[in-house]
Amino acid sequence: MRKIWIVARREYLAAVKTKGFLIGLIIAPLMMSGGIIAIATLRDQVDTKDKKIAIVDHTGKVADALLAGAAERNAREVYDETNKKKKINPAYLLEKINPETGSADRQYLALSDRVRQGDLHAFLVIGPEVFHPVKDKPEGNVSYHAKNPGLDDIRRWLGNPVNDQIRRVRLAEVGIDATQVKDLFQWRPIDGMGLVELNPKDGTIRKAEPRGELTAIGLPMAVMFLSFLLLMMGASPLLNAVMEEKNQRIAEVVLGSLRPFEWMMGKVAGAIGVSLTGMAVYLSLGFSALSNMGTALDVPTFLVPWILVYLVLNICMFGSIMASLGSLCNDIKDAQNLTLPGILPAIIPMFIWLPVVKQPLSTFATVASLIPFFTPILMPLRMSTMESIPAWQPWVGLAGVIAATLGVVWVGARIFRIGILAQGKIPSFPELVRWIARG
Repeated sequence: MRKIWIVARREYLAAVKTKGFLIGLIIAPLMMSGGIIAIATLRDQVDTKDKKIAIVDHTGKVADALLAGAAERNAREVYDETNKKKKINPAYLLEKINPETGSADRQYLALSDRVRQGDLHAFLVIGPEVFHPVKDKPEGNVSYHAKNPGLDDIRRWLGNPVNDQIRRVRLAEVGIDATQVKDLFQWRPIDGMGLVELNPKDGTIRKAEPRGELTAIGLPMAVMFLSFLLLMMGASPLLNAVMEEKNQRIAEVVLGSLRPFEWMMGKVAGAIGVSLTGMAVYLSLGFSALSNMGTALDVPTFLVPWILVYLVLNICMFGSIMASLGSLCNDIKDAQNLTLPGILPAIIPMFIWLPVVKQPLSTFATVASLIPFFTPILMPLRMSTMESIPAWQPWVGLAGVIAATLGVVWVGARIFRIGILAQGKIPSFPELVRWIARG
């Protein structure tokens, strides 16, 4: 045990004393959350070039309402309220086009050519039977044609004035004046709220608080990224570290004073220390930031011990895998080829986290979080949601991870014992099986 501690201390100090470690503490979370940061930073970067849209209205009753709606929108949203000379959004310039009854396809082709040439941004086609559509008949459709209609904000905006006018015409057909039922056109969203709670201290009732999408996925996403980031920080570098020491013949010297298992576990223990240091830094900064924002009490602190235990076991498991794979490598190319297979089981939870967060009590989420290689990331992820996870599941998951870690460490140690001194090509899978069986 003393020798393991000596190796662990050396590995830990060699890692945390470098400038690369300090730089990595800053850069790593930025890289993991780069997309979110970029979206938040660039959300106000809007293309303010005016958008010209042609309207082909086969009913003759919708286009004028769209033009009026666009004029109202342009007067309200194009320029900054405090600085009328500052343009903050594009103007929507709608052009009414009379439909050609004889050759509609030719007209649509001509409009499409105008879009390709940049004369138009898009064109909207309102079918002749849009007020009383019949299923599977295109005459009742409203279609928006553009180069990239799927992500076009104008298409989403047009939906409201089009449907408002359709409602007005339908009301007029049954003899109802739309001006007498203005509230009919007011859309009310459904607010997401939490549950009403009873304060056990004074018996007062706590009102429900808003629970939006950001609240629902913000904490689980942070827990997932933290678990994965700390795993990569600790376990991933072991492959290259072992490979370099093997190639530089350091292994032959080190093994003269300690056993292969002690050396491997010392490296893994050092990796655990590196990750725990990173965890302490990130949690301190995170809780400090939340405290300054007045939301620290909203974070379930009971998660911290679970994240800590799962993290230690996860690094033991994947650290052993990466160290044993590093003992098989003879050069950088071998290390590059084995890095992805070694870390792949830890990456898979990153692909399935969203369905797990949306339905944390589903059979899929439960089964996936009980797979030992996925448990250290998915179980804290499920526990950080607003659903109450059955109390037995984290403990069963923990037992599975402990059993898997012991098995992986045992297998990894037997591979490491032979591979660290072996030279030549990487052994085949049957050879690895023989190494594991014979030790």
